[in-house]
Amino acid sequence: MNTQDQSGATNRPGRLSQGARTLYLHALEQQGRISLGNPDDAEEDVRELLALGLLVPDVDEPGTLIAMDPAQLSSTLSTRWQQQALELLSQAISIPTELHELSEAFHSPKQNSGFVEYIRGKALINQRLQQLTSTTREEALAMQPGGPRPPEMLAASMESDLKTLRQGTAMRTIYHASTRYHQPTRDYVSTLSASGWQFRTLDEPYSRLFILDRRMAVIPVASDMSLAAFIHDQSVVNFLAEEIFERLWNKALDFDGERTVPQEVVSRLRQTIIDLLLAGTNHRVIARQLGISERTLARHLAEMREDYNVESLFQLGYVLGKGSPGS
Repeated sequence: MNTQDQSGATNRPGRLSQGARTLYLHALEQQGRISLGNPDDAEEDVRELLALGLLVPDVDEPGTLIAMDPAQLSSTLSTRWQQQALELLSQAISIPTELHELSEAFHSPKQNSGFVEYIRGKALINQRLQQLTSTTREEALAMQPGGPRPPEMLAASMESDLKTLRQGTAMRTIYHASTRYHQPTRDYVSTLSASGWQFRTLDEPYSRLFILDRRMAVIPVASDMSLAAFIHDQSVVNFLAEEIFERLWNKALDFDGERTVPQEVVSRLRQTIIDLLLAGTNHRVIARQLGISERTLARHLAEMREDYNVESLFQLGYVLGKGSPGS
């Protein structure tokens, strides 16, 4: 592509130079990652791929570029160029064809390690998840461990989540029980529940899991979500859906965003607090493990002191240690 600058002013937008095409395919051979330390004669190719968005900087590893999915970029670039001068329109329309070869290489079996596709880097993982979710038509299942997500993340995903529901996709999500105490999460759940999304909460430990149309499953490989496995093996996907998700879904409790927390949830949560207190865990760690604020933890402890008829945490610990409530 004869790129004049990175603002979109090009002679032939969307036409990749042979050098840029070769560099992109080389990045795919390196598990979708390439170092910035390229030879001087490759710098123009790097700028060309960056301008198109086929390479993006890895925020988790400075100095490294990540190859992005051409199929997802196709419609974005097409829309942008159709808004430019008339002489660019024909090129904008041709972008899907121009990127088809690279898209096939991106999704080729050699990239998938057999039946499992490993994707490294949070940016690339999130991009892949967004792409798959947008093309999911029948059903999406999700298990989201940990505490509440940030309010800004919930707000940012609201419109796309409602769009998914409007296209007829059945959605079910398991949250941790602590999300019932988080007002932004309650608002989010209330809005989506009214449109057909089903939510439940579970207070026992579980791992993150996404299952899309019962044909693909996504699980974390690294605890910090920097590496994920996209599983295409149907037998494994069926096992994860039936033996993991459905089993836990049946144990979980319905959650529609109501402020009132079921007594069963409160009892289970307080039993976990008791277990952690007896194990000598400090308050800050307990709150973090349960995904609740220290203020919410303090409220539970105050109500537990009242239930056990004691005045201090020391007395509460003593009574709990004996295993019998105060009178």
